[in-house]
Amino acid sequence: MPARIVDSADVSPDASIGDDTSVWHLAQVREGAELGENCVIGRGAYIGTGVRMGNNCKVQNYALVYEPASLADGVFIGPAVVLTNDTYPRAINPDGSLKSAHDWEPVGVTIETGAAIGARAVCVAPVTVGAWATVAAGAVVTKDVPPHALVAGVPARQIGWVGQAGVRLEPVPGADGGAPRWRCPQTGQQYDEFENTIRKVAAE
Repeated sequence: MPARIVDSADVSPDASIGDDTSVWHLAQVREGAELGENCVIGRGAYIGTGVRMGNNCKVQNYALVYEPASLADGVFIGPAVVLTNDTYPRAINPDGSLKSAHDWEPVGVTIETGAAIGARAVCVAPVTVGAWATVAAGAVVTKDVPPHALVAGVPARQIGWVGQAGVRLEPVPGADGGAPRWRCPQTGQQYDEFENTIRKVAAE
């Protein structure tokens, strides 16, 4: 089905909106933005110029996704999240003149497949949040987040691991013979730590 864009949304005719995507009240999607299929853009959300978004993403109410952010498939952006784009923010230049678009270089936040950013979290560009990672509500991310990591706090620090279900993993008691092993309490899937992330353990 074609995209659903409510009358009160402000969507540039130069934006690309995928099939089955919904853009809700008072949301703004700027020129050059590319949104994939089956996405949801919540009330009052902002999608900046040239932002790239994959399929099956959710951007919740009043989240601000500034260009040149890049979101892979299945990314969740919680309410009032901010993805920044200015490393050295100033309203004016050193001579006192108002900064224009040509006076600074935007830098983006990259969110990889399946990752989730909790409500009111801030990701300070340039950072990458790895696939299936979770950023806790209210966290401030200033460094890259490994895939499957669970991070929280200001600044955000890793406090655990999460699987694809998003549930915090539990250590497997008595696991030996190598890397620490973790288990998802929801799915039963087990993981080994591997090269600063985790990987699925094949069923035995």
